[in-house]
Amino acid sequence: MEYLELDIDTISHVVSISVAPVFLLAGISGLLMVLTNRLGRTIDRSRSLHKTLTDQTQPQFKVAIEKEMASLVKRGRFINLAINLAAVSALMVCLVIITLFVGGLSTYNVALAVASLFIFCMTLLSASFSCFLVEVFIATRTLRSTLNSIERFRE
Repeated sequence: MEYLELDIDTISHVVSISVAPVFLLAGISGLLMVLTNRLGRTIDRSRSLHKTLTDQTQPQFKVAIEKEMASLVKRGRFINLAINLAAVSALMVCLVIITLFVGGLSTYNVALAVASLFIFCMTLLSASFSCFLVEVFIATRTLRSTLNSIERFRE
């Protein structure tokens, strides 16, 4: 492998072209924080409902709780998938940055590799956001259903 002569200009150029992917990495970490918080809240709600279910004697309440718990399981699956996709996307960003440095500090043409990794990264990130949207849809639908059930129980 033939290396370019390393000087401060070469290094600063490689660092400057690596800044954009680093910002993307920061954005993905924010998404991961939101997703893990939602997963934690889902787990907490599931534990709370499980305790309520064991204490409950009225059949109509048990049915409503079981429906919500089933919804929480679905939400958990989508959040987990979104977290995994976002985490792999973040790893792809890291590979993009590494590849940019390898290309910038050597004579290898890494343009195709960088483009491919970036496209794969964005595809994974898009899939993660899609799972997040589905999870939010399920949560919203469950909330409406739960509120409707509460209104029916009051009547």
